[in-house]
Amino acid sequence: MIINFCSLQRLLAGTGLTAAAVIALHSPVFAHVTLAAGEARANTYYKAVFQVPHGCDGAATQAVRIQIPEGVIGVKPMPKAGWTLSITRGAYAKSYQSHGKTVTEGPKEIVWSGGSLADDNYDEFVFSSFVTDFPSGQAISFPTVQQCAKGEVRWDQIASEGQNPHSLKSPAPVLRIVADTTTVAQAQMDHSQMDHGKMAAPKSGSDTLKAGDLIVAAPWTRATPGGAKIAGGYLKITNNGKSADRLLSATSAGADRVEIHEMSMTDGVMKMRPLTDGLTIKPGETVELKPGGFHIMFMDIKQPLKQGDKLKATLTFEKAGKLDVTFDVNAMGATSEPAHKH
Repeated sequence: MIINFCSLQRLLAGTGLTAAAVIALHSPVFAHVTLAAGEARANTYYKAVFQVPHGCDGAATQAVRIQIPEGVIGVKPMPKAGWTLSITRGAYAKSYQSHGKTVTEGPKEIVWSGGSLADDNYDEFVFSSFVTDFPSGQAISFPTVQQCAKGEVRWDQIASEGQNPHSLKSPAPVLRIVADTTTVAQAQMDHSQMDHGKMAAPKSGSDTLKAGDLIVAAPWTRATPGGAKIAGGYLKITNNGKSADRLLSATSAGADRVEIHEMSMTDGVMKMRPLTDGLTIKPGETVELKPGGFHIMFMDIKQPLKQGDKLKATLTFEKAGKLDVTFDVNAMGATSEPAHKH
């Protein structure tokens, strides 16, 4: 049952009970939406992993809306297969410096919608960001709305100064700024991973493989958090022949299904679609499968991928035939995008 605090107060006027008391009786129905890593240092990169433990009193979760607080910039959400990603941008209260440039606006709300997370399942919703110059000890709240097939739950209560957040009935997920403490989330995106002011490039698959006129190089994937069921696969395909070829499909013993996907941004909405007809590689062309573009999606992986592991797969091309490849598993925050200064 979903309880609206203000409406319930009016309904219970004169009964001798308060809305807070009734909600307290029902609070075990919901487990809070929380951040997997609740601490970070100021002026550092932070990977926000929002944990959604179950739905709304038995109803499946169909959308997750997260508000981005002032001072958290450079937000880049991670798309999810089967969900539509929407980003609402807006002006910041003040300007910030990012990669040597002044930024005055950015994502203010992120919405994953159109999926279905059953009440008895668990999932995570992720974005990378940069936490600016907050004072040590400050709590940064991310008001979150969990919309379900029947109703919604608003995790948007923010503790006042001196108030224990555990006393709140529906607290917003909170990130606490700490001083001189390396946290799990920080370790994933820390400046210690930077070389001369640039983000360390991911380790690529060591094999450069040939199938017909095609050269396949640098296969890699990311480590996955516990409970995650999907992983992306990335590589480069060069066609040295005189006619086009197509990547038709892929299989892996480490996943129940493997699909070839394309990701694109249209009017601020990130969309992902399977390429049912395959991915064409024209003669003389190199196609890179990378985060934010074409990629291989491993669905229902058998076990979490850990950094240093290997994930074997078989690619099937229209003309070049089958090719066995091995994906190196890199760090959870690895990216093949060009490195940035900061």
